[in-house]
Amino acid sequence: MGSRTMIIVSDAKLCHEALIEKGALFATRPRENPTRTIFSCNKFTVNAALYGPVWRSLRRNMVQNMLSSSRIREFRDVRNRAMDKLIHRLKSDAKSDDGVVLVLKNARFAVFCILLAMCFGIEMDEDTIEKMDQVMKSVLIVLDPRIDDYLPILRPFFSKQRKKALEVRKAQLEFIVTYIEKRREMLKNPGSDTTAISFSYLDTLFDLKIEGRKSAPSDEELVTLCSEFLNGGTDTTATAIEWGIAQLITNPEIQEKLYDEIKWTVGDRKVEEKDVEKMGYLQAVVKELLRKHPPTYFSLTHAVTEPTTLGGFDIPTDVNVELYLPGIGDDPKIWSKPEKFDPDRFVSGREDADITGVKAVKMMPFGIGRRICPGLGMATLHVHLMLARMVQEFEWSAYPQNSKVDFTGKLEFTVVMKNSLKATVKSRV
Repeated sequence: MGSRTMIIVSDAKLCHEALIEKGALFATRPRENPTRTIFSCNKFTVNAALYGPVWRSLRRNMVQNMLSSSRIREFRDVRNRAMDKLIHRLKSDAKSDDGVVLVLKNARFAVFCILLAMCFGIEMDEDTIEKMDQVMKSVLIVLDPRIDDYLPILRPFFSKQRKKALEVRKAQLEFIVTYIEKRREMLKNPGSDTTAISFSYLDTLFDLKIEGRKSAPSDEELVTLCSEFLNGGTDTTATAIEWGIAQLITNPEIQEKLYDEIKWTVGDRKVEEKDVEKMGYLQAVVKELLRKHPPTYFSLTHAVTEPTTLGGFDIPTDVNVELYLPGIGDDPKIWSKPEKFDPDRFVSGREDADITGVKAVKMMPFGIGRRICPGLGMATLHVHLMLARMVQEFEWSAYPQNSKVDFTGKLEFTVVMKNSLKATVKSRV
């Protein structure tokens, strides 16, 4: 690819060899393009950091202090309020548009509400949430790869785009630093803000000790780490919900079976997090959803720490090792009828897969090995809970009536539906 060498791996056994058997060798990241370096504060994020002390410090902090199962449980009330907001917004949209709702937009809003509260320790009003969302979207747009990332000789022709990236970064810093300062004040004066939540991701970052560094993260680095937390969990989860609802509309018998399980498990009360563990069919639906529709075509790019081999081929340093996820999830050598959306494959025990890929790789929606997504547990909890609440409240069908859902995808930050899903909902109550 221009001046970069790209190696694309789409075989499950080779993925296992690279990321599990030779995990430490394949655990670093390649050179970033100049725009990404600006937004990652020179690779100061969990996802972008080179394999080494900075990465270990940042990841350990995120996993132990924010994404452990006990910490995630502490935000249960935040999630419940976001789920109620989601249902309220869907009912309101349906009422004003003859039963028709936009799935991605509403799902995205609900997840973003949760992550904002977890990140900054403040529950924000809708206007602020929309503004923050716009800031995040503008960042993702300027991060789209450009041809000069691969052919540096063309950089002089892209000065306008570089200028735009710097403007977006400045706006991002100005907007988010305000909320970082607010949180600092709250911690100095407990009880001064009634909307404050007792704990947040930001709290873990203020005095974070980084191996090999004397100072705590700067405000600019705090903005970068908060943005990573928000971007990493919002679009991936919302996209999964959109594909999931599309599959339930296309397969009404699966939707009905899922609704029956919800009804049988919880009766007339609202689905809660503790119920999800008892719903085997819901778990099978989500697993099949992640197999058929991983959040993106490629996992985050890997690179090797020293020259090595993979499947007998030489892998030099400073090359992009790309892992093609649909090549694994749709592989007929691994799955029977891979083109079919069939949660029963997991219920019957006919087929199964560990999504962490430790024993064998059959699907890897969150990556695998040392650089596996640290938010895996939180993301799957959100998808299970949202799908369960949405199916409990509404019967979902196609819009326009009797039309076929178009499953064509397009790559944005994640793989979204080319035509954003509009659906007709009918309240079950």
